[in-house]
Amino acid sequence: MTDRPDLPVNPVFAALDTPDLDQALTWADALRGHVGGVKAGLEFFSANGADGVRRIVDLGLPLFLDLKFHDIPNTVAGAVRAVADLGAAIVNVHAAGGPAMLAAAREAAEQSGGASRPLVVAVTVLTSLDDADLTAVGQAVPARDSVVRLAKLAQSEGLDGVVCSPAEITAIRAACGNDFKLIVPGIRPNWAASGDQKRITTPTQARDDGADILIIGRPITGTEEVGAAASRIASDLGINR
Repeated sequence: MTDRPDLPVNPVFAALDTPDLDQALTWADALRGHVGGVKAGLEFFSANGADGVRRIVDLGLPLFLDLKFHDIPNTVAGAVRAVADLGAAIVNVHAAGGPAMLAAAREAAEQSGGASRPLVVAVTVLTSLDDADLTAVGQAVPARDSVVRLAKLAQSEGLDGVVCSPAEITAIRAACGNDFKLIVPGIRPNWAASGDQKRITTPTQARDDGADILIIGRPITGTEEVGAAASRIASDLGINR
């Protein structure tokens, strides 16, 4: 496997959860120097496509393109190659797609540019789901157990890490070691509302537990001064900009 790309010193990636390209660009521009990167997901990509992604990448912030690919291996490999060419720093797939799909995603990223390739991480269990939700969809095991099992599967297929909730950081660290990257949404500063996330913690606690990247959306983009909000979080984390 090729060398893994380095992660930014600032672990905060701001979630640009909007279909409005101008709004996303305004946020991203204001956040330069205050965050380690930004995340754009399905809402943004569905509205703006590849051109929108390129516009964000051109601002110079590392981009986590959060599209959660889940399909047959050949289709996922093609999708990973396509978004890697757009300059995304991190891409993700669903771990539940299985070993062959995970391996295909990893191989596609490796073929996309050597050391400049994107990190490929797997989504374990969405942070909007809890044990009752998993039971409702036929997975009658605790979320924590499902997350660790899927993380170990992703690691066995050579992926760089997983997306997990704050509640599973320490368990995955114990199962997968310190080199496995943990990208953690469900992060809320003490001064922010929890919203629709069910498994949450503060930025400092998540960082101290072992998270590598903290995905933070509304506590930053839901404010009038996104740069100031991001700086407040960086200050809480003891990051010198």
